[in-house]
Amino acid sequence: MVFGLMGCAEPSPSTARAKVIESRQQIKEQRTSPLTVFRVTVSKANLVLQYGAPSVKGRAIWGELVPYGEVWRMGANEATWLETDKPIRLAGKYLPAGRYGLFGIPSDSVWTIIVNREWDQWGAYYYSDAADVFRVEVSIRQEFGFSEVMQMNVENGRLCFRWAGLEWALPIEAA
Repeated sequence: MVFGLMGCAEPSPSTARAKVIESRQQIKEQRTSPLTVFRVTVSKANLVLQYGAPSVKGRAIWGELVPYGEVWRMGANEATWLETDKPIRLAGKYLPAGRYGLFGIPSDSVWTIIVNREWDQWGAYYYSDAADVFRVEVSIRQEFGFSEVMQMNVENGRLCFRWAGLEWALPIEAA
């Protein structure tokens, strides 16, 4: 099943300030791609999403910096991860409480989103499909607007991704 784009509302400035913590204030090292932590409650499940937020910086992103058809860490530096303290459903798939790596396989029209048990790794260099919990496909929307800095969040019951003229969204709910 391929999930169609359901759109994500832009978070209000006050919501974004309340929910997104850029750890530049919390860690001593300076990162080119700031470590971003997003916390939200979906029904009664408390979710934490952590990723390195790269910037475009004039580079060609899709199909070049991020190659099509290859596993990508969905951010910069460490692999992106999602943690939930209660079971949830992501794109209709059951996900038990725990912490999971999020990876993607981009293409020009449909992405494969991967939920993987190995969350604590640098990039996708040691990614193994043997640790996949599940994969889902999602249609992307291009040219919605330009986002210089990669953004991921949970908004209106959807896990949302935006960067460099591309976005996708997957439904997320308590199980």
